[in-house]
Amino acid sequence: MSPRPLPGRRSVLRGSLAASAALTLPTALGAAPAFARSGRPGAGWGVQAGDVTADSGLVWVRSDRPARMIVETSATESFRNPRRWQGPLLGSGTDFTGTTRVRGLPAGEQIHYRVLLADPDDPRRTGEPVAGTFRTTSASRRDGVRFVWSGDQAGQGWGINPDIGGYRIYDAMGRLDPDFFLCSGDNIYADGPIPSTQALPDGSTYRNLTTVEKSKVAETLNEFRGAFRYNLLDDNLRRFNAQVPSIIQWDDHEVRNNWYPGEVITDSAYTVKDVDVLAARARRAFAEYFPVSTLKPGARQGRVQRVLRQGPLLDVFVLDMRTYRNANSADDQTTDPQGILGREQLEWLKRELSRSRAVWKVIAADMPIGLVVPDATEGKANFEAVAQGDPGAPLGRELQIAELLRFVKHRRITGTVWLTADVHHTSAQHYQPSKAAFTDFEPFWEFVSGPLNAGAFPASALDGTFGPERVFVKAPTASNVSPAEGYQFFGEVDIDGDSAEMTVRLREQDGTVLFTKVLQPGRVGQ
Repeated sequence: MSPRPLPGRRSVLRGSLAASAALTLPTALGAAPAFARSGRPGAGWGVQAGDVTADSGLVWVRSDRPARMIVETSATESFRNPRRWQGPLLGSGTDFTGTTRVRGLPAGEQIHYRVLLADPDDPRRTGEPVAGTFRTTSASRRDGVRFVWSGDQAGQGWGINPDIGGYRIYDAMGRLDPDFFLCSGDNIYADGPIPSTQALPDGSTYRNLTTVEKSKVAETLNEFRGAFRYNLLDDNLRRFNAQVPSIIQWDDHEVRNNWYPGEVITDSAYTVKDVDVLAARARRAFAEYFPVSTLKPGARQGRVQRVLRQGPLLDVFVLDMRTYRNANSADDQTTDPQGILGREQLEWLKRELSRSRAVWKVIAADMPIGLVVPDATEGKANFEAVAQGDPGAPLGRELQIAELLRFVKHRRITGTVWLTADVHHTSAQHYQPSKAAFTDFEPFWEFVSGPLNAGAFPASALDGTFGPERVFVKAPTASNVSPAEGYQFFGEVDIDGDSAEMTVRLREQDGTVLFTKVLQPGRVGQ
């Protein structure tokens, strides 16, 4: 990779970001933190940037009271000659969260920003500024691109455990200095209460930070909001958010395990039985707590699926495999026009892939293609993802994926790579027509990484329809292994600015490399 300047990021982390982090330490679990300037608005939940482009970025903050959001940007951490952006008025309608788009930025540069919260009645009264930084997308191919991805956080009752350093996987990801973080879904487990303690196999105790909202399954809007707030109690995550911009998608646990539109819940833990009602509340909270360019806090419209252009080397196609899917079933129907993406999203994806001129086209899927993921919640032989274990010709949701793979082949779309999480282990699958029942596609790779902080599970079974060969896997042999016992993973993608080669590395939570694969540019198949 051609050397790229990293102006000030490390010193920012040592200086202004460290100072900002010190301001965000909670004084009481679940309560808004205290601030140095008593009586002034405070940003104790940190800052985030997301969906960064060559000339803009979306900045997020949450206030502890009504406030006007103000963002300042600068080329230096000293904030000499800053540009100022007046953001929205933050109030209870968005749980005191808000985003501001900062525009007209130089491409391929380190941008320093800080958020100030002003008293709506007296703009001179502002809280302590909270600083962050991000790199805008480079217009030069020679700069290269590096990012990390993972998913699945605070699942199965394994929450923030100070005894093991909290979500320390974020420190390992941050040390790689990525251009962005792709979260593949399950940012929260709205259906998973977090108890104060859980017993571990060796007789010791796993201790969680707890909050009122995380003491039960999320049903009300405030409970969904509380699930997102919970993760921001972690120091590591807040530091990471201030250092690395994000590209966020969602999956099932933002609402409920294995949910699909139109589902009626039979679980006695829920008083709200209509999953569409829960999904609407979850989607609103999701839009409030992440900087997502296609979702506006408080708005009913918007979408999760989108394309993020990351310069001449990379486009990221973020899928939504929840909102438009059909019901979980045996998944063995011979026609399936709705599938897991819905017809409109599938046509959008085909159209955007064909338009892309980027060397690499990462398809960010919130579920794997050839890994069998059963839906045990219904007590039937239903399936949750694409595959259903039948190695023959495509059936059910596989029909839609077959259509997409055929399209990529016949349109000769180069550089497609699939990234996902969901299954709580890490693996690399190579899909090959020579080993498949369906053969009208070019070979491709799918890489899986996660969880971030959740129970780890054994490797999923493979479905032979698209000919997957599991080239690498690391997974426990037991189910629901705690974060204290390891098996927490993330992936890294590094695209070289000179050769345009893509290097994919699967890593453990301390950053140790488990598997490496180098892919060549300009190929339809790989």
